[in-house]
Amino acid sequence: MTTIGVFLGSLRSGRIGEHIGAWVMDAAAERDADYRLLDLADFDVPHLVAEVVPGAANKQYDDPAVTAWSEAVDACDGFVFVTPEYNHSIPGTMKNAFDSLFGEWAGKPVAFVGYGADGGVRAVEHWRQIVANLSMRGIRNQVALNIFGEDVEDGELAPREHKLAALTRALDDLEAELG
Repeated sequence: MTTIGVFLGSLRSGRIGEHIGAWVMDAAAERDADYRLLDLADFDVPHLVAEVVPGAANKQYDDPAVTAWSEAVDACDGFVFVTPEYNHSIPGTMKNAFDSLFGEWAGKPVAFVGYGADGGVRAVEHWRQIVANLSMRGIRNQVALNIFGEDVEDGELAPREHKLAALTRALDDLEAELG
């Protein structure tokens, strides 16, 4: 069975990303692939300071936390990046976790669920440039959740029906890419 990692990249206290990750996982529950939540908060990925660059490490890391992260990512055939937009870009902690590995990501497809004041679209565009370096195939269909308006009501995540349809299209395309 195909395994898809849902990479939740926010570490902030009170993060709405946790609710968005759960929303993605709920939507994926009845699908044919095995979706696994890769919540960055569950991994203590340190700052990238290793002497050996990840691309030359051959999935062998000095830090046990990086090894645990490596094993979780490597077990996946594809990904959904649930990414906030911070200051018109991607969150540093998520980028650090991504940069801490190399071969575990390489050549695998990725779909995007962005969120923020403008739906996280700029973060997703930055991710598209970054993942291309590892020959990851970015799925064109994406989800853009506006957390200061239409997709949040009374402080609770409440995506409109067309956002669920967008998520379904993105997951369909991701699974089709994986065959």
